[in-house]
Amino acid sequence: MREHLGFLKVSSVVVKIAAWIFLLLGLLGGVSVIMGKVPGNPSWMGVLILVIYVFFFFFLYLIAKIADLLIKIINEIKKG
Repeated sequence: MREHLGFLKVSSVVVKIAAWIFLLLGLLGGVSVIMGKVPGNPSWMGVLILVIYVFFFFFLYLIAKIADLLIKIINEIKKG
């Protein structure tokens, strides 16, 4: 497992960046639909978009936090 430690660190950072990008795009899309900038879509659709993208953000961020925890566990095992 120690040989995969670098991969875990890099993938954790990449997943965190992807999570923040999902949140940013969801906020931009949801707010633009709520404000009426997108014709043909009701405002409740913007709230639905916000909910979906916030869920994806928390899901991806949770995966990255689990990877960080796994890195800490591997480092503690390596020390002991």
